[in-house]
Amino acid sequence: MKNLWHNLKGNYSAIISILFIILLITSAVFSKQIAPHDPMSQDLMSRLKPPFWMDGGSFNNPLGTDHLGRDLFSWLIYGARISLVISFLAVVLSGVIGGVLGLFAGYYGGLIDDIIMRFVDIQMAFPFILLALILLSVMGSGFINIVIVLSLTNWFYYARLVRSEVLNIKSSQFVEAAKAIGVSDIGIIFKHIAPNVINSLIILATLRTASVVLLESALSFLGLGIQEMPTWGVALANGRHYLNNAWWLATFSGLSIFFTILSVNLVGDWLRDVSDPHLNNL
Repeated sequence: MKNLWHNLKGNYSAIISILFIILLITSAVFSKQIAPHDPMSQDLMSRLKPPFWMDGGSFNNPLGTDHLGRDLFSWLIYGARISLVISFLAVVLSGVIGGVLGLFAGYYGGLIDDIIMRFVDIQMAFPFILLALILLSVMGSGFINIVIVLSLTNWFYYARLVRSEVLNIKSSQFVEAAKAIGVSDIGIIFKHIAPNVINSLIILATLRTASVVLLESALSFLGLGIQEMPTWGVALANGRHYLNNAWWLATFSGLSIFFTILSVNLVGDWLRDVSDPHLNNL
Protein backbone atom coordinates (compact mmCIF):
# COMPACT_ATOMS: atom_id res chain seq x y z
CA MET A 1 0.00 0.00 0.00
CA LYS A 2 2.90 2.35 0.76
CA ASN A 3 4.37 1.64 -2.68
CA LEU A 4 1.00 2.27 -4.35
CA TRP A 5 0.58 5.58 -2.52
CA HIS A 6 4.14 6.65 -3.35
CA ASN A 7 3.62 6.00 -7.04
CA LEU A 8 0.18 7.62 -7.01
CA LYS A 9 1.46 10.96 -5.76
CA GLY A 10 1.98 13.29 -8.67
CA ASN A 11 0.16 11.00 -11.11
CA TYR A 12 -2.81 13.29 -11.62
CA SER A 13 -4.37 11.25 -14.42
CA ALA A 14 -4.52 8.18 -12.17
CA ILE A 15 -5.87 10.21 -9.24
CA ILE A 16 -8.63 11.78 -11.34
CA SER A 17 -9.46 8.37 -12.85
CA ILE A 18 -9.70 6.72 -9.43
CA LEU A 19 -11.94 9.52 -8.16
CA PHE A 20 -14.16 9.18 -11.22
CA ILE A 21 -14.44 5.40 -10.75
CA ILE A 22 -15.28 5.88 -7.06
CA LEU A 23 -17.96 8.40 -8.04
CA LEU A 24 -19.30 5.98 -10.65
CA ILE A 25 -19.43 3.07 -8.21
CA THR A 26 -21.08 5.27 -5.57
CA SER A 27 -23.75 6.45 -8.01
CA ALA A 28 -24.34 2.85 -9.10
CA VAL A 29 -24.68 1.54 -5.54
CA PHE A 30 -26.94 4.40 -4.41
CA SER A 31 -28.77 4.87 -7.71
CA LYS A 32 -32.19 4.69 -6.08
CA GLN A 33 -31.26 7.49 -3.68
CA ILE A 34 -29.45 9.68 -6.23
CA ALA A 35 -31.65 9.36 -9.33
CA PRO A 36 -34.46 11.94 -9.23
CA HIS A 37 -36.86 9.78 -11.26
CA ASP A 38 -37.61 6.22 -12.21
CA PRO A 39 -35.58 5.76 -15.41
CA MET A 40 -38.33 3.66 -17.01
CA SER A 41 -41.12 6.14 -16.18
CA GLN A 42 -42.52 7.68 -19.38
CA ASP A 43 -44.05 11.12 -19.80
CA LEU A 44 -44.88 11.89 -23.42
CA MET A 45 -45.78 15.48 -22.51
CA SER A 46 -42.11 16.03 -21.60
CA ARG A 47 -40.48 14.16 -24.49
CA LEU A 48 -37.17 15.47 -25.91
CA LYS A 49 -36.87 18.08 -23.21
CA PRO A 50 -33.42 19.79 -23.38
CA PRO A 51 -30.86 20.04 -20.55
CA PHE A 52 -31.43 22.62 -17.81
CA TRP A 53 -29.12 25.30 -19.29
CA MET A 54 -31.02 25.42 -22.59
CA ASP A 55 -34.30 27.14 -23.36
CA GLY A 56 -37.13 24.91 -22.23
CA GLY A 57 -34.96 22.90 -19.86
CA SER A 58 -35.36 22.56 -16.10
CA PHE A 59 -33.52 21.18 -13.08
CA ASN A 60 -36.25 18.55 -12.76
CA ASN A 61 -34.59 16.87 -15.77
CA PRO A 62 -31.03 18.21 -15.57
CA LEU A 63 -29.78 16.37 -18.69
CA GLY A 64 -33.06 16.44 -20.55
CA THR A 65 -35.41 13.63 -21.55
CA ASP A 66 -35.56 11.07 -24.36
CA HIS A 67 -38.17 10.44 -27.04
CA LEU A 68 -40.50 8.82 -24.48
CA GLY A 69 -40.09 11.51 -21.84
CA ARG A 70 -37.78 9.41 -19.63
CA ASP A 71 -35.26 11.32 -17.52
CA LEU A 72 -31.81 10.93 -19.09
CA PHE A 73 -29.89 11.70 -15.89
CA SER A 74 -31.69 8.90 -14.03
CA TRP A 75 -31.21 6.57 -17.01
CA LEU A 76 -27.43 7.13 -17.01
CA ILE A 77 -27.16 6.57 -13.25
CA TYR A 78 -29.04 3.28 -13.42
CA GLY A 79 -27.13 2.41 -16.59
CA ALA A 80 -23.88 2.71 -14.65
CA ARG A 81 -25.08 0.02 -12.26
CA ILE A 82 -25.99 -2.35 -15.09
CA SER A 83 -22.74 -1.78 -16.98
CA LEU A 84 -20.52 -2.13 -13.90
CA VAL A 85 -22.24 -5.26 -12.59
CA ILE A 86 -22.19 -6.99 -15.98
CA SER A 87 -18.55 -6.01 -16.56
CA PHE A 88 -17.44 -7.12 -13.10
CA LEU A 89 -19.17 -10.51 -13.34
CA ALA A 90 -17.92 -11.11 -16.89
CA VAL A 91 -14.33 -10.18 -15.99
CA VAL A 92 -14.33 -12.39 -12.89
CA LEU A 93 -15.87 -15.37 -14.70
CA SER A 94 -13.61 -15.08 -17.76
CA GLY A 95 -10.59 -14.53 -15.49
CA VAL A 96 -11.33 -17.70 -13.52
CA ILE A 97 -11.93 -19.79 -16.65
CA GLY A 98 -8.93 -18.45 -18.54
CA GLY A 99 -6.69 -18.45 -15.47
CA VAL A 100 -7.38 -22.10 -14.61
CA LEU A 101 -6.94 -23.23 -18.22
CA GLY A 102 -3.73 -21.21 -18.49
CA LEU A 103 -2.36 -22.79 -15.32
CA PHE A 104 -2.94 -26.32 -16.60
CA ALA A 105 -1.69 -25.53 -20.10
CA GLY A 106 1.53 -23.96 -18.85
CA TYR A 107 2.25 -26.53 -16.16
CA TYR A 108 1.51 -29.78 -17.99
CA GLY A 109 2.38 -28.74 -21.54
CA GLY A 110 2.21 -31.41 -24.22
CA LEU A 111 -1.22 -32.51 -25.42
CA ILE A 112 -3.13 -30.53 -22.78
CA ASP A 113 -1.31 -27.36 -23.78
CA ASP A 114 -1.90 -28.01 -27.48
CA ILE A 115 -5.63 -28.56 -27.04
CA ILE A 116 -6.17 -25.46 -24.87
CA MET A 117 -4.07 -23.19 -27.08
CA ARG A 118 -5.80 -24.40 -30.24
CA PHE A 119 -9.10 -23.35 -28.67
CA VAL A 120 -7.46 -20.01 -27.91
CA ASP A 121 -6.42 -19.65 -31.56
CA ILE A 122 -9.92 -20.50 -32.76
CA GLN A 123 -11.46 -18.02 -30.34
CA MET A 124 -9.10 -15.24 -31.43
CA ALA A 125 -9.86 -15.88 -35.11
CA PHE A 126 -13.64 -15.80 -34.59
CA PRO A 127 -15.24 -12.31 -34.88
CA PHE A 128 -16.73 -11.23 -31.56
CA ILE A 129 -19.95 -9.77 -32.96
CA LEU A 130 -20.66 -12.87 -35.03
CA LEU A 131 -20.04 -15.17 -32.07
CA ALA A 132 -22.17 -12.98 -29.78
CA LEU A 133 -24.96 -12.93 -32.38
CA ILE A 134 -24.97 -16.72 -32.61
CA LEU A 135 -24.89 -17.29 -28.85
CA LEU A 136 -27.49 -14.64 -28.01
CA SER A 137 -29.80 -15.84 -30.79
CA VAL A 138 -29.76 -19.30 -29.23
CA MET A 139 -29.68 -18.33 -25.54
CA GLY A 140 -31.66 -15.08 -25.56
CA SER A 141 -30.54 -11.64 -24.41
CA GLY A 142 -31.10 -11.84 -20.65
CA PHE A 143 -28.80 -10.47 -17.97
CA ILE A 144 -27.14 -13.81 -17.20
CA ASN A 145 -26.78 -14.65 -20.88
CA ILE A 146 -24.95 -11.37 -21.57
CA VAL A 147 -22.51 -12.16 -18.75
CA ILE A 148 -21.94 -15.66 -20.13
CA VAL A 149 -21.38 -14.41 -23.68
CA LEU A 150 -18.93 -11.73 -22.57
CA SER A 151 -17.08 -14.31 -20.46
CA LEU A 152 -16.87 -16.85 -23.27
CA THR A 153 -15.47 -14.21 -25.63
CA ASN A 154 -12.78 -12.93 -23.24
CA TRP A 155 -11.34 -15.95 -21.39
CA PHE A 156 -8.50 -16.53 -23.86
CA TYR A 157 -6.75 -13.27 -22.91
CA TYR A 158 -6.24 -14.59 -19.38
CA ALA A 159 -5.32 -18.08 -20.59
CA ARG A 160 -2.50 -16.77 -22.80
CA LEU A 161 -1.11 -14.49 -20.10
CA VAL A 162 -1.21 -17.09 -17.32
CA ARG A 163 0.29 -19.78 -19.55
CA SER A 164 3.27 -17.57 -20.40
CA GLU A 165 3.77 -16.73 -16.72
CA VAL A 166 3.59 -20.40 -15.69
CA LEU A 167 6.16 -21.40 -18.33
CA ASN A 168 8.65 -19.09 -16.62
CA ILE A 169 7.74 -20.06 -13.06
CA LYS A 170 7.45 -23.85 -13.23
CA SER A 171 11.21 -24.30 -13.55
CA SER A 172 11.88 -22.21 -10.42
CA GLN A 173 13.62 -23.73 -7.40
CA PHE A 174 10.60 -23.46 -5.10
CA VAL A 175 8.55 -25.53 -7.58
CA GLU A 176 11.30 -28.16 -7.76
CA ALA A 177 11.48 -28.19 -3.96
CA ALA A 178 7.70 -28.71 -3.73
CA LYS A 179 7.96 -31.67 -6.10
CA ALA A 180 10.86 -33.11 -4.08
CA ILE A 181 8.85 -33.18 -0.86
CA GLY A 182 5.91 -34.89 -2.56
CA VAL A 183 3.44 -32.04 -3.14
CA SER A 184 0.82 -33.06 -5.71
CA ASP A 185 0.55 -31.33 -9.07
CA ILE A 186 -2.74 -29.68 -8.06
CA GLY A 187 -1.12 -28.40 -4.86
CA ILE A 188 1.83 -26.99 -6.80
CA ILE A 189 -0.43 -25.33 -9.35
CA PHE A 190 -2.84 -23.65 -6.94
CA LYS A 191 -0.70 -23.17 -3.82
CA HIS A 192 2.69 -22.31 -5.28
CA ILE A 193 2.30 -21.14 -8.88
CA ALA A 194 -1.11 -19.42 -8.87
CA PRO A 195 -0.18 -16.84 -6.15
CA ASN A 196 2.76 -15.77 -8.31
CA VAL A 197 0.60 -14.99 -11.36
CA ILE A 198 -2.33 -13.36 -9.57
CA ASN A 199 -0.76 -9.90 -9.78
CA SER A 200 -0.52 -9.99 -13.57
CA LEU A 201 -4.02 -11.45 -13.71
CA ILE A 202 -5.47 -8.56 -11.70
CA ILE A 203 -3.78 -5.97 -13.91
CA LEU A 204 -5.07 -7.64 -17.06
CA ALA A 205 -8.55 -7.87 -15.53
CA THR A 206 -8.47 -4.12 -14.83
CA LEU A 207 -7.53 -3.36 -18.41
CA ARG A 208 -10.07 -5.82 -19.82
CA THR A 209 -12.86 -4.25 -17.74
CA ALA A 210 -12.79 -1.23 -20.03
CA SER A 211 -13.12 -3.45 -23.09
CA VAL A 212 -16.00 -5.38 -21.55
CA VAL A 213 -17.84 -2.12 -20.78
CA LEU A 214 -17.44 -1.16 -24.43
CA LEU A 215 -18.54 -4.61 -25.66
CA GLU A 216 -21.63 -4.60 -23.44
CA SER A 217 -22.55 -1.13 -24.72
CA ALA A 218 -21.97 -2.27 -28.30
CA LEU A 219 -24.29 -5.25 -27.85
CA SER A 220 -27.01 -3.02 -26.39
CA PHE A 221 -26.50 -0.51 -29.20
CA LEU A 222 -26.97 -3.24 -31.82
CA GLY A 223 -30.07 -4.57 -30.07
CA LEU A 224 -28.34 -7.74 -28.86
CA GLY A 225 -27.99 -6.69 -25.24
CA ILE A 226 -30.44 -5.99 -22.44
CA GLN A 227 -33.30 -3.94 -23.89
CA GLU A 228 -35.74 -4.02 -20.97
CA MET A 229 -33.34 -2.31 -18.54
CA PRO A 230 -31.62 1.13 -18.66
CA THR A 231 -28.17 0.76 -20.21
CA TRP A 232 -25.80 3.25 -21.82
CA GLY A 233 -25.82 1.35 -25.11
CA VAL A 234 -29.61 1.54 -25.40
CA ALA A 235 -29.55 5.29 -24.68
CA LEU A 236 -26.90 5.72 -27.37
CA ALA A 237 -28.91 3.65 -29.84
CA ASN A 238 -32.07 5.69 -29.14
CA GLY A 239 -30.16 8.95 -29.43
CA ARG A 240 -28.77 8.26 -32.88
CA HIS A 241 -32.22 8.91 -34.37
CA TYR A 242 -32.41 12.38 -32.81
CA LEU A 243 -28.94 13.82 -33.42
CA ASN A 244 -30.32 16.91 -35.19
CA ASN A 245 -32.96 17.99 -32.68
CA ALA A 246 -31.97 16.16 -29.44
CA TRP A 247 -28.16 15.89 -29.45
CA TRP A 248 -28.00 15.35 -25.69
CA LEU A 249 -29.37 11.78 -25.89
CA ALA A 250 -26.37 10.35 -27.73
CA THR A 251 -23.84 12.86 -26.37
CA PHE A 252 -24.22 12.20 -22.64
CA SER A 253 -24.54 8.43 -23.00
CA GLY A 254 -21.48 8.40 -25.27
CA LEU A 255 -19.51 10.55 -22.82
CA SER A 256 -20.44 8.18 -19.97
CA ILE A 257 -18.99 5.25 -21.91
CA PHE A 258 -15.94 7.26 -23.00
CA PHE A 259 -14.93 8.55 -19.56
CA THR A 260 -15.53 5.18 -17.91
CA ILE A 261 -13.32 3.36 -20.42
CA LEU A 262 -10.65 6.09 -20.25
CA SER A 263 -10.58 6.05 -16.43
CA VAL A 264 -10.35 2.27 -16.17
CA ASN A 265 -7.56 2.17 -18.76
CA LEU A 266 -5.57 4.88 -16.96
CA VAL A 267 -5.91 3.05 -13.63
CA GLY A 268 -4.86 -0.20 -15.31
CA ASP A 269 -1.80 1.49 -16.81
CA TRP A 270 -0.90 2.89 -13.40
CA LEU A 271 -1.21 -0.52 -11.74
CA ARG A 272 0.93 -2.08 -14.47
CA ASP A 273 3.64 0.56 -14.02
CA VAL A 274 3.61 0.16 -10.23
CA SER A 275 3.89 -3.63 -10.41
CA ASP A 276 6.69 -3.65 -12.99
CA PRO A 277 10.03 -3.71 -11.14
CA HIS A 278 11.91 -2.65 -14.26
CA LEU A 279 9.85 0.54 -14.57
CA ASN A 280 10.18 1.22 -10.83
CA ASN A 281 13.95 1.15 -11.10
CA LEU A 282 14.09 3.64 -13.98
